Amino acid sequence: MKPGFIYIITNKNNTTLYIGFTSNLPSRIIEHIEKRYQNSFSARYNLNKLVYYEQFQMIGDAIAREKQLKAGNRATKENLINSLNPDWNDLYEEIKDIMIF
Repeated sequence: MKPGFIYIITNKNNTTLYIGFTSNLPSRIIEHIEKRYQNSFSARYNLNKLVYYEQFQMIGDAIAREKQLKAGNRATKENLINSLNPDWNDLYEEIKDIMIF
C-alpha cells in the first residue's frame, strides 16, 4: 500500500484554509506553490503555505482523516494547527526532502 498524507495550507494572512490528501506531500505542495491548477480553490485564494500535516501508512487512512477534518469547523482546524505549529510557520522546508517510495 502507498503511504498517505493529509495537509492544511493557507495564505500569507492565514485567512483561508484548505485541507487535502496526497501520496507525495513535497510534490503536492510544489503544485500549490506553482499554481499548477490555475482554476483551483488554492490558486484563486493564494493558498501555498503548509501549516499542518499528518503522515499515514496507508492512503486510505489519509482519505478518511481528510473527510473527518473537512467535516469540522474552523475553530477545530485552528486548534489542531496551534497544537503543533502555534506560530503558523510554513513547514515546507521541513518536508521537502521526504522520500516517497
